[in-house]
Amino acid sequence: MFGYVTANLQELDKAQKLRYNAVYCGICRQIRERANQLSRLGLSYDMAFLALLLMSLYEPEEISGDRACALHPIRPKKWVDNEFVRYAADMNVALAYYNALDDWHDDKKLTARLMAGAYGKHLAEIEARYPRQCRAIERCIRELNALEQENCDNPDTCANCFGTLMGELLVYHQDMWAPILRDMGMALGRFVYLGDAARDYRRDKKKHKYNPYLAMGLQEDPRRWREYLVLAMAKCTQEFEKLPLVQDKALLDNILYSGVWTHFRQKKQEERH
Repeated sequence: MFGYVTANLQELDKAQKLRYNAVYCGICRQIRERANQLSRLGLSYDMAFLALLLMSLYEPEEISGDRACALHPIRPKKWVDNEFVRYAADMNVALAYYNALDDWHDDKKLTARLMAGAYGKHLAEIEARYPRQCRAIERCIRELNALEQENCDNPDTCANCFGTLMGELLVYHQDMWAPILRDMGMALGRFVYLGDAARDYRRDKKKHKYNPYLAMGLQEDPRRWREYLVLAMAKCTQEFEKLPLVQDKALLDNILYSGVWTHFRQKKQEERH
């Protein structure tokens, strides 16, 4: 259910692409430093959005540089670092752990078990740094698994569960912005969950796997599902616009107003072929 909250690269100018990739590389670099090389394989652009949002809101001091790495050994890549880049790196590892564990339980993929082991080595350290967020991740993933096992026929119940998870991730400080960020994350999480259900409908039906729309007994209905997504993203952007963002605002706008829809359409097209 990750990988949706990405930029529409075709609409970014050169400076925005450089900034976006520098944040992404900064997170990747910190995953290596705070976890291990193998954990970098679970890196998601969703976490670049998380870091950019918090950086824009709180405007921390940054350090930056450029260097080659094991994944890009020839050409140096620019990176940035600050407390929110490091936070995004930790959240990426925690989310990747539970995602890999879920894949192992569902499909018994050996690679998923190996990756869960790689991520899990550093989970205790991350939980010590961010207990609230990690408790929310563990609790919401557990509740989602239970709902899926029960063949829950209410998409809102599952979507709200994942929305709660996203809401807690967006809240870094328990300050005046926390309620807005939590509501924004709830709506964004609903969009991701419902979008994932719509995208995977045919595959889940073929493989007899859980899907909330299948549990409802619905036939494929792209128009209806798009309406759900429009409502969720409208709520997300409504809360987003309440934040006093200046730095990287255009890049964040690109992600929420264009990137998430571009990615959803691409994934739907891939599912049909």
